[in-house]
Amino acid sequence: MNFNTIRNKAFIVTIVLLSGNFNAQSYRKTDSGINVTVENATVEVKWYGENTVRIIKYPSGKTFIKNSLSVIQKEQKTKFSVSEGKNNILVTTRDLQLSINNTTGEITYRLPSGKELFKEAGSAFKPFDDAGNQTLSVSQSFQLEKNEPLYGLGILQNGKMSQRNTDVKMIQNNTWDFVPFFQSVKGYGIFWDNASPTQFTDTPEKTLFSSEVGDGIDYYFIYGKNADGVIAGMRSLTGNVPMLPLWTYGYWQSKERYKSQDELVEVVKKYRDLKVPLDGIIQDWQYWGNNYQWNAMDFISPDFPDAKKMIQDIHDMNAHLSISIWSSFGPMTNQYREMDKKGMLFNFKTWPESGRDTWPPDLNYPSGVRVYDAYNPEAREIYWKFLNKGLFSLGVDSWWMDSTEPDHLSQNPEDLNTKTYLGSFRKVRNAYPLMTVGGVYDHQRETTSDKRVFILTRSAFAGQQKYAANTWSGDINSSWESLRNQVPAGLNFSLTGNPNFNSDIGGFFGGVYKRNGGPQNKMFQELYVRWLQYGTFTPMMRSHGTDVPREIYQFGQKGDPVYDAIEKFIRLRYSILPYIYSVSWDVSKNNSSFLRALSMDFSADKKTWDINNEYLFGKSFLVAPILNAQYTPEKIVKTDENEGWNKTDANKKENSLSNVDFSQNKTVKVYLPADADWFDFWTNEKHNGGHEIQKTLNIQVIPLYVKAGSIIPFGPDVQYATEKKWDNLTIKVYPGANADFILYEDEFDNYNYEKGKYSETPFHWNDKAETLTIGARKGGYHGMIEDRAFHIILTDGREKSMSYSGKSVSVKFK
Repeated sequence: MNFNTIRNKAFIVTIVLLSGNFNAQSYRKTDSGINVTVENATVEVKWYGENTVRIIKYPSGKTFIKNSLSVIQKEQKTKFSVSEGKNNILVTTRDLQLSINNTTGEITYRLPSGKELFKEAGSAFKPFDDAGNQTLSVSQSFQLEKNEPLYGLGILQNGKMSQRNTDVKMIQNNTWDFVPFFQSVKGYGIFWDNASPTQFTDTPEKTLFSSEVGDGIDYYFIYGKNADGVIAGMRSLTGNVPMLPLWTYGYWQSKERYKSQDELVEVVKKYRDLKVPLDGIIQDWQYWGNNYQWNAMDFISPDFPDAKKMIQDIHDMNAHLSISIWSSFGPMTNQYREMDKKGMLFNFKTWPESGRDTWPPDLNYPSGVRVYDAYNPEAREIYWKFLNKGLFSLGVDSWWMDSTEPDHLSQNPEDLNTKTYLGSFRKVRNAYPLMTVGGVYDHQRETTSDKRVFILTRSAFAGQQKYAANTWSGDINSSWESLRNQVPAGLNFSLTGNPNFNSDIGGFFGGVYKRNGGPQNKMFQELYVRWLQYGTFTPMMRSHGTDVPREIYQFGQKGDPVYDAIEKFIRLRYSILPYIYSVSWDVSKNNSSFLRALSMDFSADKKTWDINNEYLFGKSFLVAPILNAQYTPEKIVKTDENEGWNKTDANKKENSLSNVDFSQNKTVKVYLPADADWFDFWTNEKHNGGHEIQKTLNIQVIPLYVKAGSIIPFGPDVQYATEKKWDNLTIKVYPGANADFILYEDEFDNYNYEKGKYSETPFHWNDKAETLTIGARKGGYHGMIEDRAFHIILTDGREKSMSYSGKSVSVKFK
């Protein structure tokens, strides 16, 4: 037997070497799995359903007790069999077979046919002193096939779709949000259930999770057969996705920051005067006053003298307010004083460091701001108590939870020794966003069911999808490189089971453009328009950034090409709200995804496996956003805004661009996946899949295609999401294959749908018979449209109108 025993102070721990030999001595079968005992380790196999298995490993002589912060599912009594071979123990369900090797202790996952899916390549434990608690550092290696892509891990700003050959330290920060989960195109996923800082390393030889703290190895293997099935398994483990309010899928305007209530209200008024649709306006930080009052959750600033009237004014214009709240508090806030007395504040450095609003921070005047212990349930109650009293009771509609990673500046290793309610900060570090976001969700749900929770947040962890959270990708640069990174970042995040993602339209740090024309800078205009067009096809369409204002009227007026392009895509967003809301229901009910990597739906087409610049929005729209400058030069901007252009050179460059013609046609290449035909959304031209085509366009257009065999509902022309009823929808059919679609409707902003108060209207297109059948409506709710009209349009121009009262009806085009 090959093992090492290490003595560390007062305890002994066994390391199981990657190449070690240990022979299985016995196993014990339970209703939900088996425990295998070897000389120096215990391996527990626990079923959480026929296709989801939990693997726990720990050294002999230790016990393993853990309450997962992410997993809400319990182990399940599962039908399985156990048999012993010469060199292994076989554990088999209907769809899976686990082979536990008697010599190495490694597990191989196979289908009942014997086809190998995945296998371990060694485990390791080593002693670790975690702030005085004697525990372990743990790692587990796996072996993937050479050309097997893997997806997930969270929001990664590396521009990659497949995360093979990735080496990254997983510890939450501003722009990288980590979820220790990946899935393969082969239809399985791995959730490494550990919230401590974790190294993920993939090489051709092995794929490794290695965590600083763990009482043992603890991971879940999910076999979903395909990407949707894996996501369904992950959500079954960690929580399903609640419905968000319809209005949250409209257009959001924001910036860093509106400095008075008059300015904030005036933005909404201008959109209404211009008749450009808008549903959400966001107030960023400092409405509470100075940094010593940081995150007071109260309108203390004299620039916001009548918050109740301000919110009412916004509501009177049929818009909604979201407001910035943080994970930290200044020393002059009531929250700080109450939490400080109870030891609920951390002592490591966070932002802002100075009490003065200057850059760089003047550390002669320290702010005293401290992060609160979100792991503590009483601290979360205090947090909500003041949030409810100061903001929710005034009518604030949703929460922008900033710095939920949280901000941790000038990091020292000792900072991770900070004591939390659940042990050291090191032990639970990466789950901080889950805890603080969950605290707000749970308490608002307890307070009322009349208003759905919606949270925009800067960080995420496994299971956060259950908290009505949309994660944005942090304070990224205003650059083409950043824009390109957002597409695979959002897709990989979605593939961890978190469906709600967006990025700051235009990028956050735009200072270099401020010094060179701001919104009139042609380089910024092109970047902004292309970013907004991409943002039209993300779950949340939100314009935000610093230095350069982003409101539509900053870019000119109607008739100007940039203004018109912005307005066109905002209106397009509103026209497909019935589609988006129905997709949202598919996400909640059927574990689907908004942002779909091409490999999700076309895994048989290997060309889709690593495409990082196209995706599906829902299951019908293929989106190929323009991610490279076509009219102006690209400029990569550093996060440090002071690293800009030489001003003289910049002015020369901008002057040379004064005659840029955004109406000039350009050509781009687009790959259309095999096994489907595709219609150009703008022209209805049909293309065969499986090859690359060229698309001619200008600033007004991006490559946008609809899969043959799709049904898409289009809504009315509105100024806000609920302005008009959906009593006369246009239904466009994209023929070429049979198609199904369910139009989902409810009361749009409460939780009555959880009580069955909603309706589903099924549509079926029989391609051979050229017949659209609208089936019998299922369900009902208060205010439901009983009688309505549908206007049916085919891609060849044929169209018919029909009345519908809830009973099945068909219309033939043949």
